[in-house]
Order: sequence, then structure tokens, then C-alpha cells
Amino acid sequence: MDILVLLGSFVLLCALGLPVAYALGLSAIFGALWIDLPLEAIMLKISDGTDDFSLLAIPFFVLAGGIMAEGGMANRLINLAKVFVGFIRGGLALVNILASTLFGCISGSSVADTSAIGSVMIPQMVKAGFPRVFATNVTICGSVQALLIPPSHNAVIYSLAAGGTVSVAHLFLAGILPGLLFGLWWHGFCGPFVFGWHLAWAVIWFVLDWFGTLDIAQKRLSKG
Repeated sequence: MDILVLLGSFVLLCALGLPVAYALGLSAIFGALWIDLPLEAIMLKISDGTDDFSLLAIPFFVLAGGIMAEGGMANRLINLAKVFVGFIRGGLALVNILASTLFGCISGSSVADTSAIGSVMIPQMVKAGFPRVFATNVTICGSVQALLIPPSHNAVIYSLAAGGTVSVAHLFLAGILPGLLFGLWWHGFCGPFVFGWHLAWAVIWFVLDWFGTLDIAQKRLSKG
């Protein structure tokens, strides 16, 4: 019955249109009150969970992304990406992904990445003849790299959720190669619009082979 009250209140609040973050918090409070936990203990637990200096990295990452988006750094990163892949026929999709990679290396926020790069690249891609749906999806998928590439604030959250057993520095180092391979994967996925199917599949299979090699190495290290 306890779990039913917790999940039922969460579903009801979401159905009423409450934001998910508030629905999670209120449903947790309802569940705690249902099992006769004092309200003071709930408030103390909430304050203890948020009273961590490392959590300050998250709003500062988002703030940095917003400042860079409004200050014109997104345009400069896009121009830098055009230097590398902009000369390729139909290479605006690749410019979008590469600019998201560069922006993610600075902001650490996929939301800031989407708003900054998308506001510039989506109109350019539509003007160049790309479908708007394709341009939007490329921007959204490319911005996911910021979840892996340091300084990802998700790594900070994971470290705190793990109780500090995994350091943020180690998580940052662990996210470099997967993040770059993820960006290379999307370059290959956009390849049919740029290079043709043969080279696109070659890039995709190269990334898959890398991931397979890393997985085998990790399993061997864990056994040894």
C-alpha cells in the first residue's frame, strides 16, 4: 500500500500537469507522511540532500551555457566547426554535431547546448534545404554529447548519488572517449545526407567495433 500511495500520487500530479520535479518531491512527501514520518524529519532530509558544495557546479554550468549562448560564443564555435567540415557538400549537419561537441566541452549542459546551437544552426540548415524535422533532430541528438563529455554535470550528480565512492575527476576522464565516439557515431549517421551510404556505414561500424573492443577489455579487466 505504501508504494501504491507513492506511485499513485506521482501519477496523479503528473496527470494534473505539475512539472515532474515538483511531482517527484510532493509524491515523496505524501509517501513519507503516509508511513507516519514527522514532517520535520522530511524537511531535514531534504536540506541534507541539497546541502552539498559540489551541487553548485550544476547551476554554474547552466549559467555558463546561457552566457555563452547570449554572448555570441555559439556563433564562434559554429564558425570553427565550419573550418573543419563546412567545406563538405551538405556538411551543415556535420557542423551542427561538431559545434555541439565543442559547446558541450565548455558548458556541460545538453539543454544549453540545444538552445545555443539550435537557435543558430536550425535556420541555416532549413535555408540550405534540409528538412526542418531533420535539422531539429540532429540538434537534439548532437546535444546529448554534453551528458558524456566533461564537464558534464550529470557526472557530478552521479558522483553525489554514489555517495562519493566514485570521484568526479574519474567520471570526467571516463566520459571523454565515449562522448567523442558518440559524436563520431552521429557523423556517420548523418553521412547518407553528406557522403553517401557506403562511407556512412563504414564510420558507424568503426564506432561499433570500438565500443565492442572497449567492452571486451573491460570484462577482461574485471575478471583479472
